[in-house]
Amino acid sequence: MAAQHPWVKNYPQGVRWDAEIPTCTLETILERSVERWPDRAAIDFMGHKITYRQLGALTDRAAAGLQKLGVKPGVHVGLYLGNTPHYFVAFFGVMKAGGTVVNYSPLDTVKALEHKIADSETDIMLTLNVPQLLPQMQQMMGKTRLKHLIVGEVTEPVPFGKLLDNDGKYVRHPKGVDDLAILQYTGGTTGTPKGAMLSHANVSAATEILWIKGQVDPPVLKLGVERELVVLPLFHIYSLTVCMLYGLRIGAELVLHARFDPAAAVKDIAEKKITIFPAVPTMYAAILSVPGVDKVDLSSLKVCGSGGAPLPVELFQAFQKLTGCPLLEGWGMTETSPVGTFNPVRGLRKAGSCGMPVPGDEIRFVSLEDPTKYVPLGEKGELCIKGPNITRGYWKNAEATQAQMTAEGFFRTGDAGYMDSDGFIFIVDRIKDMILCGGYNVYPRLIEEAIYEHPSVSEVIVIGVHDAYRGQSPKAFVKLKPGAAPFTLDELKDFLKDRLGRHEMVQALEIRAELPKTPVGKLSKKELYAEEAKKLEESKETAK
Repeated sequence: MAAQHPWVKNYPQGVRWDAEIPTCTLETILERSVERWPDRAAIDFMGHKITYRQLGALTDRAAAGLQKLGVKPGVHVGLYLGNTPHYFVAFFGVMKAGGTVVNYSPLDTVKALEHKIADSETDIMLTLNVPQLLPQMQQMMGKTRLKHLIVGEVTEPVPFGKLLDNDGKYVRHPKGVDDLAILQYTGGTTGTPKGAMLSHANVSAATEILWIKGQVDPPVLKLGVERELVVLPLFHIYSLTVCMLYGLRIGAELVLHARFDPAAAVKDIAEKKITIFPAVPTMYAAILSVPGVDKVDLSSLKVCGSGGAPLPVELFQAFQKLTGCPLLEGWGMTETSPVGTFNPVRGLRKAGSCGMPVPGDEIRFVSLEDPTKYVPLGEKGELCIKGPNITRGYWKNAEATQAQMTAEGFFRTGDAGYMDSDGFIFIVDRIKDMILCGGYNVYPRLIEEAIYEHPSVSEVIVIGVHDAYRGQSPKAFVKLKPGAAPFTLDELKDFLKDRLGRHEMVQALEIRAELPKTPVGKLSKKELYAEEAKKLEESKETAK
């Protein structure tokens, strides 16, 4: 095993890579915890607590209400929600009713919402009466296939009170772990939103993997005693699995924040003795910048996970120095539910590495020139992964599914990197044209298409440039049409505000007489990436 799987020799004591990965239907995760810790707080939201018993009862009633609207196996229900208890009630209500959840992002444009509703066959949507959500979804009624819009109030004592006005008796439809649980939309490798099909087995396996990989000897986390800070958006697969499902799986109290506020996060970590904090690098950077944070007691933290974007070594070192808690980087993606690699809480870790394959997953690298051939350790290739948490494929898109799989059943991720002799993985590049902005995937092609709608634009190239806070930000290079007047960045942003999501918005603009092209006349990005890399290096040298 060690020869084929070099990471095994560096697994922390007490953790087995070949451990059995049990699976279950997702509502079972909650039901087991309700039975085991009925009177323990499951959610703490703005000082209001909901026990596991209460959460179980609320989701029973949600299931009954949804079934009256026609939810059953094969029916897709959209969740267009923020971080409030409504998400928990809606998600498990759909699961118990037998339906499939389709997550919608508040960052989606009108165009993206229309596409997802049509493609996913969503007829029922749950949302909140807040300016960031309700008006956008009201636009969808009458112009899309949506038939029912269920609206909750953030301040209501019972989430979705009208939907839950029943006795909680619902029909338990026969269900298997291989049934479709979640349609999670992602740009994949092209930028065109595709629904990653995640089964109950995929996501429950990912949740169980998170528990197994933490069982070092002695264990760091214990069942029924932890408190987890939830600031990541629940509509994102990272938060859905790592925060909500894993937190409930271990009987944690989930301290839920409607949005990320660095000072509020620091306050709750200290006062509520938070032990688990999953986040993205930009959030950790923001916490380090909170005035007086070095005088706050953050010693309750046991495990802090970082994902969604590469973790700078300097940030890792600064956070660990501040808190005494290791900042553990991992890698994953929507299609992996989203676990893939991990750095152990105890044991060998390597700076700049996203860690080793998680229990149950196998990772290989294929040649960048010939994806039918695997490359040896230490050689750069495309990361490919296989395991119980990997997507079943893309919804109604067999061609895209087949294109992402190797002959041996490994999923091709589009990330380039290598594995060293110790089994540690280093991501060095992306094959797919994608920018990682604060943990969100942003696709330059979609931004370019929006900019091309500007009447003055002749040619445009969008690339990702260094951003000290978000990791990367989109920068547009524009060639104007003959005789067209130049425009400013603010003017461009104003033009794009209804065409792009907030996370996709261009943050820098450069107007040029000509844009670089290949010998055959195709617009070329490599020269611009090289220019920006040189500027970054020069600025670092100047700073010294």
